[in-house]
Amino acid sequence: MPYHERPTPVAGAVLWRRSVGSAPELTRILPDGCVDLLWDGRRLFVAGPDTAARRHQSEAGASYVGLRFSGGTGPALLGVPADQVRDQTPNLEELWPLRQARCLAERVANNPEAALEAWAIERARSSEIDPLGPRVLGLAAAGTPVAVMAERLDLSPRHLYRRCLPIFGYGPRRLARVLRLGRAVGEVRMGLPLAQVAAGCGYVDQAHLSREMRALKTTPGGLLRELAGR
Repeated sequence: MPYHERPTPVAGAVLWRRSVGSAPELTRILPDGCVDLLWDGRRLFVAGPDTAARRHQSEAGASYVGLRFSGGTGPALLGVPADQVRDQTPNLEELWPLRQARCLAERVANNPEAALEAWAIERARSSEIDPLGPRVLGLAAAGTPVAVMAERLDLSPRHLYRRCLPIFGYGPRRLARVLRLGRAVGEVRMGLPLAQVAAGCGYVDQAHLSREMRALKTTPGGLLRELAGR
């Protein structure tokens, strides 16, 4: 399952490509607080922010090219609030005027990576990205409590929650959980012991890490079995 990604000139946007081998593949997709715009060779679609892990079945020989947006960049460039596509993968035609969506799909079909990157650059010039997004992302990644986060941003916790919905698809508390889980999974994939991962990522103990993973519909054991099968 070769996977490659690289940064783009657009802040908060990464271009990636994934190819599937000669056999179908079932992959686990973990929530990451991002929004993706993807091309699978047939359709251009959006992968909204996930609230829990999900499985995706890929056909043999499939190829995917996508833009992954963090920090509120995706909703701003797409013109679609993140909470409108939360836990969904709608075709772009369902979100944009039909003619506009098909025009971009035709461009992407001819040269997926170049067309997606060019579109992102074009849109970034004319889109207004909420500056709150990167600030919340940094605070959430640092494990800042929501009350402290709200105080630093000069917002009430309720107002902060409402502001986060169109940017991330969910509130700052869930965003922090998702980001922390992402760090933990990354360390597990590096081969670190679960107890060490739990301590390093700010969990009370290994049991706390396991509970958080189950809450987001994955488990340490399942992840380890997945890694062992590679």
